[in-house]
Amino acid sequence: MVQLTGHNISYSYTPDRMILKDISFRFKSGEIVSILGPNGAGKTTFLNCLANLVPLDKGEIFIDDKNIKKIPPREVAKVIGYVPQIIVPSFDFSVLEYVVTGCAPHMGTLSRPKQEHYDIAMEAIQRMGIEKLTNRSYSQISGGERQQVSIARALAQRPAFILMDEPTAHLDYGNQIKVLKTVRSLKEEGYGVILTTHNPDHALLLQDQVAILDKNGVLTTGLSTDVLNEQDLTELYGTELKLFYEESLGRDVCAAPQFVF
Repeated sequence: MVQLTGHNISYSYTPDRMILKDISFRFKSGEIVSILGPNGAGKTTFLNCLANLVPLDKGEIFIDDKNIKKIPPREVAKVIGYVPQIIVPSFDFSVLEYVVTGCAPHMGTLSRPKQEHYDIAMEAIQRMGIEKLTNRSYSQISGGERQQVSIARALAQRPAFILMDEPTAHLDYGNQIKVLKTVRSLKEEGYGVILTTHNPDHALLLQDQVAILDKNGVLTTGLSTDVLNEQDLTELYGTELKLFYEESLGRDVCAAPQFVF
């Protein structure tokens, strides 16, 4: 098991705009963490901090007992994969060529991919069920397809943790469910998945850990069944939300009450 731990970390865009305020956490491989919060709360910024892509104002993040700042980027990339919302490569890669770049941390500097790396990339593509895109130009596929390809690239990276920034944002409902099923299966295989989402019902569907990031930069973590409640969700999103157990689904559900005009 690999652990990703933060001690009293803070981050601000400007001196008067604190995004993360003295937050601490412990995330483990083999669990899912759904990060919830309103627009502008800093969910993406938090992922960037976890991936060591931005400097902290204060505090420290550790991979097991090693300070992430003291680990070479290539070694960090062997532990943490990142799926941003949208990415457009500088070169016109095919989908297969783009996914195989996920193997880069495991290749020598300036080395070309070997057959074993292409095999790993194809396995990831098949895992996502997107074989039909293999030879398509990445720049010519849809936003939703790019999101699925980016997840495949992270799988090819074979890290302990995969960070996903709104992985269902550009997908239709059917493909959203497919991605969430993939997330659940990754947990079962021992991966840690840390994802941001605007949809609290996705967190309930995944039935694991939740981290709520409010507009004051405060992070609250725990099991979804312990942390999520109607009052906090209503305050978080600025609209009335209801939580109820749906027997036919076998789980709690978050939904808006019937509109009254």
